[in-house]
Amino acid sequence: MSAAVGLDDLLDPLSRCLDPDSARRVVELQIPMAVQEGLDGFAVRANEGKLTEQERSEYEALINAADFISILKLKARAFLASNVP
Repeated sequence: MSAAVGLDDLLDPLSRCLDPDSARRVVELQIPMAVQEGLDGFAVRANEGKLTEQERSEYEALINAADFISILKLKARAFLASNVP
């Protein structure tokens, strides 16, 4: 099982807890600019092979969190699409 499939399966029960208002708030969630700028900086340094072990660890954690948020947002969108009045 891939990590994405496992994460998707883990988020299924959570997505069933959403109501329309909370689902809309999840869909509207944005990564703060400072975090995005940090990710962009890490990406450049990673492509250049210049990340320290600590930076690589932080970069991977941020990517994993962004993946988590992206999958949750997809589930919230699917919830809203299936509950259109």
